[in-house]
Amino acid sequence: MSPEEDFKQVGAELADLGVRISTMMGRPALKDQAGKVFASLQRDGAMVFRLVRDTPEHTAALRLAGASLFDPSGQGRTVKDWVVVPHSSAGEWTDLAEAALSRPR
Repeated sequence: MSPEEDFKQVGAELADLGVRISTMMGRPALKDQAGKVFASLQRDGAMVFRLVRDTPEHTAALRLAGASLFDPSGQGRTVKDWVVVPHSSAGEWTDLAEAALSRPR
């Protein structure tokens, strides 16, 4: 499947938890019941998740091949609570999205 199809699949799998697909800064995003974004699809087909640094899920996500801290500006200023996970690890996206959804904001 394409990154977009996999993203939509994650949204569908979490819909029963009140998750809805929306947009953030022009990119597809997953929002919780309060309307807060906890995951988003990037232009390169990767997905970024708010996992909160120093949690087991954050550490595990960074161990995935090609994963990295999110740098929205592209200028080396990472957002340490957010992890970018490439499409090659799309099989992990639903679990990561669930973990991001359950983390306090």
